[in-house]
Formats: sequence, C-alpha cells, structure tokens
Amino acid sequence: GYDVVDGDKPGGGYRRINTTEAAVVRRIFTLYADGMSPRAIARLLNDEGVTGPTGGAWLDTTIRGQVARGTGILNNVNYVGVLSWGRCEFIKNPGTGKRVARINPQEKRETVEIPELRIVDDALWNRVKTRQEAVATEIGRDDQGNALNRVHRRRFLLSGVLVCGICGAGYTIMGKDRYGCAGHRNSGTCPNDRTITRQAIERRVLAGLKERLLGADVVAAFVEEMAAVQRREQAEARNRRGDQERALAGIDRKIASILKAVEDGMYSPSLKERLSTLEAERAALATEMDAVKTEAPEMLLPANLPELYRRKVAELESVLGDGDEGMAAMEMIRAMVDRVELSPCPSGAGLEAQLYGDLAAILAACAEAGPKRQQPASGETGCQLSVVAGAGFEP
Repeated sequence: GYDVVDGDKPGGGYRRINTTEAAVVRRIFTLYADGMSPRAIARLLNDEGVTGPTGGAWLDTTIRGQVARGTGILNNVNYVGVLSWGRCEFIKNPGTGKRVARINPQEKRETVEIPELRIVDDALWNRVKTRQEAVATEIGRDDQGNALNRVHRRRFLLSGVLVCGICGAGYTIMGKDRYGCAGHRNSGTCPNDRTITRQAIERRVLAGLKERLLGADVVAAFVEEMAAVQRREQAEARNRRGDQERALAGIDRKIASILKAVEDGMYSPSLKERLSTLEAERAALATEMDAVKTEAPEMLLPANLPELYRRKVAELESVLGDGDEGMAAMEMIRAMVDRVELSPCPSGAGLEAQLYGDLAAILAACAEAGPKRQQPASGETGCQLSVVAGAGFEP
C-alpha cells in the first residue's frame, strides 16, 4: 500500500500511499468484511494476476496474518493512520538456545498517529475486526468444546517433512488426519489436488523402513553395533574406575603425610583443617565408587538379541504411539528424514512418495544387499515409495 521515497538519501526513507496498491488493500478489507475467506481472496487475486506484496503469489496467511501480533494485511494498523512498534520482544529460550517471540501488552507498545498514511476508514476497519472476533469464536473449539489449537499443534511422525513434488509447498493437514498441498489450497497456484490420509503415508514409509531393516545383513550389523557399544561403555566404566582408584590413593597418601607430620610434632590448626577436608573428600569419593559399582553392573547381551530386534521393528507402529518411548522413537526417525515428496501418479489416481535424507541413505544401502523391489503403495495402484539419499546426508 505504500512506496518508500528517497530511502537511500539522508533524511529520506519516508512513505507515501501507492494509489494502485491502496485500492487492492481496500478491496481485500471489503471482501473479507462481506464474508469472503482469506483463502478465497488469495485465490481471486491470483486468478486476476494481481501481484502480491513480495512480487509473487498471494497466500491466505499474507492476508489474515496473526491478530495478536498485528501481522497480515487485515491487521496492519498503518492502514488506519497509526504507526505502532514494540508489539513483540524476542527472548532466548535457555533450553533450546532459540529466540522466541513474546507479545507485549498494550501498555508496553508505542504508537504514533500518521493520518496522512490512512488507507482504510474506521467503519471498514471495525467491520473487519468484528468479523475476526466472530470467526475466532466460531472455529476456536471443536464439538466437544476442546481448543482446536491443541489439535493443530499435535506432532505426527511426518509432520513438517511432507512437501509437494510439483510446487515445493508443504503438505499440511487439510481436515481430520488428511494431508494436502498447501500451495493448491491456500493460493490455487499449484495443480496438485491429490490428498492422502496421515495413516496411509505413515504406513507406506514405515513399510519400506521395516522391510529393509529386517534384512539378515542389517540384523547382523545391529547386533554387532550393540556389542561394540557395550564394549565401549564397559571400557569407559573401567577407565572411570581406574581414575577414581588413583584419586583415592592420592588422597590416602596426603592423609598419611599429614599424620606423619603430626607425629613428628608439626601439629597446627591449618593441618587439622586440611586433614578434615581430605577425609571428607575421601568419604565422598568412596561413596561415589560404591554407587557406580552397584548401579552399573556388566550386562551380557541376550542370546535372542536378533529376535528381539526383529520383534521391535515389526512392532514399530505400536512403539511410535506409546507415550514417552513413542515420542523418542518418533524424534529419532524424524531427525533422519529431510523431506518426503508427494506427486500425483502419472498412471492414475493416488500419490507417489519419494523420501530424501539420512534415513533414505540407510534404506538404500540396506537395499543394495538384496533384490531391487518397488514398495507397494498401501492399496494405491501404480504408486510406490522410493528412497533417495539427499544432498549433504551421509549413511
């Protein structure tokens, strides 16, 4: 809605209204106030060839933004002649090290009137705000009164890694447990209208994973790695024990030296204090050594380890849904996946799935030892799961 004037000159950088863009802004406000959704408005503007704010296509998020943060076309207070800043502050999360945005209360924000930059009148602005409040109330909870936001934030096995093979947009939840192309849904710029259930794509990926991980060579590699890990842990435990025994012997020598000095008539308050400190250190170290010996006995690998491995792989789906253990297993799999591209099958209905990333490299390496076989598509004729090692990912 604005042009920046003389932004590269001293004293410049002020804005003025761009009349062509301002007309688009007023139209968006009017369409929304009259009942059209942000998604429908984005599709309409894209169909008419109206350029978006960044020079590309319009997205529904560009229009609706976030009301609380004041982002998006419909929440930009500049359009009613107000300049606002300090709406958010960023705080570093001590656990993750990432910056997290926190919305400031109204009293911590700064505002200045700029009537010369007003594009939308108060009546139209208030109509939009009224509809936003009504929509938020209407869709904020499900039939049981539960907050829908909690459902949307639920993390599934492949959330965030599914992408459209046509336009590159994310494949996101469109309804209850069903994924679809966000580019097709939100802006209408992608022709990929195929959707797939969450259960179907997870089942297809897990089927390919399980078949390859059950190969005899992979099972043998797993058993060998388990044995190697155990050997390393036992070696580290022996080294720690040796360090502790040497430290204990050193303390005993120091205590013996002090006792000899006392016997030779060199007693002093400082020697007594030093002796008390050493005896406390010795007692703490002895307790620590006893605890390690009690809590970390040497473990023998079970004779049926290969069978246990096969059973765990076969029960992968049930493990993924089992509380904290399931979340840990899910994170391990997700960390190995770069992306899963979903593209319409050229031979008919359904979607082809192609997996990229570290997991794919592992599966491909496992598959080299056996016959080349295409994975079934969980009932979708002509489609399969294929795997590709993504750039920068190593087995």
